[in-house]
Amino acid sequence: MFRRIRLEMPKIVADKKDWIKLGYKLFSESGESGLNVDKMSRMLQCNKSSFYWHFKTKAEFINELVKYWTEIETEQIIEEVEKILNAKERLETFLVIAFKNEPYLEFIFFLKRYAKSNTTIQKTIDKVDKRRLNFTAKLFEAIGYPNQESMIKAEIFYKYLIGHHEMIKNKKQPEYYIEDVKNQLKHFLKI
Repeated sequence: MFRRIRLEMPKIVADKKDWIKLGYKLFSESGESGLNVDKMSRMLQCNKSSFYWHFKTKAEFINELVKYWTEIETEQIIEEVEKILNAKERLETFLVIAFKNEPYLEFIFFLKRYAKSNTTIQKTIDKVDKRRLNFTAKLFEAIGYPNQESMIKAEIFYKYLIGHHEMIKNKKQPEYYIEDVKNQLKHFLKI
């Protein structure tokens, strides 16, 4: 007696967003070396021609990943925080979002390595850093710091944030780790 086995045919084309989300995840785990079109097409169960339908080259794909990263890790965060009217609540929400413990923290570290050989990407990173610093300084001004002091505090805050993420990556954080962060920040911020 023979049993029928149903074979699943791979999708011919994956959506552009599917490629970008998977690429973002893989780049966060392994950097540029994690972006193997054959491997990604198997993961998306599609033909690798699907990749080239959406992206001409791997460099173009990485540029799209950077746009995606900029949108979700900068613009969406700023947009969400700016909706809050009360300055202290705005800062509180920003701290919770900025110090989130999520699996894609290493994206920026791999991106900075990649940018060593790509000046366009480095310019984008510099632009994002400036946007983030100006936004953070604006938050600090709203809780009472003078303009120049708020920018200095924003730079210190940003460096602390990067160092914090570097130290916690690949580690499980306690449920209330954000309280520890706030207690440390109180040494140079009125929060």
